[in-house]
Amino acid sequence: MSKKKNRNIKGKIIVAAWKLFYEQGYDDTTVEEIIEAAETSKGSFYHYFEGKDALLSSLSYLFDEKYEELIKTVDPDMDCFSKLMYFNQELFGMIENSVSLDLLARLYSSQLITKGEKHLLDRNRMYYKLLRQLVAEGQERGQLRKDVSVNEIVKAYALCERALLYDWCICNGEYSLKQYAKTMMPMFLSDFKSE
Repeated sequence: MSKKKNRNIKGKIIVAAWKLFYEQGYDDTTVEEIIEAAETSKGSFYHYFEGKDALLSSLSYLFDEKYEELIKTVDPDMDCFSKLMYFNQELFGMIENSVSLDLLARLYSSQLITKGEKHLLDRNRMYYKLLRQLVAEGQERGQLRKDVSVNEIVKAYALCERALLYDWCICNGEYSLKQYAKTMMPMFLSDFKSE
């Protein structure tokens, strides 16, 4: 089986699972329902995932898919800091409208207790590749400070996003994640802009 076909099958399972988790709740969704919604087989499901719990760490896959979509929609003439804020706003809008608080909280708690790979910190994810590319571009154009490394700026950006998501979870979504981030992200990161 080709890598692309494997990625498509795995992706279909992930997308189907998270759609069902959002619509029915995690506890009320069965593996059989995921398999049916993904239009795949039980063997394919268990080839990629040990069980339903293993899907919790796959939320980062959906986030990365969203970033791949956004790359095609961003205005290339926008300055790099504005692009970073655009990506944040679009992702947080998607999270607010299609990822339940319960699932997001489960993802964060699973990342805290896991002994193995922490998917949210995987530097090979599309998320980190895109951020590094944007920050490097911003430094080349003189829009972002050059006395701070690309990796340090990316780390700060990711840290701010995780902090906002964590706070939104522990506050039970009592405010708009997207609107709060619209104010806070520029405030947190403005020091990285060039004078």
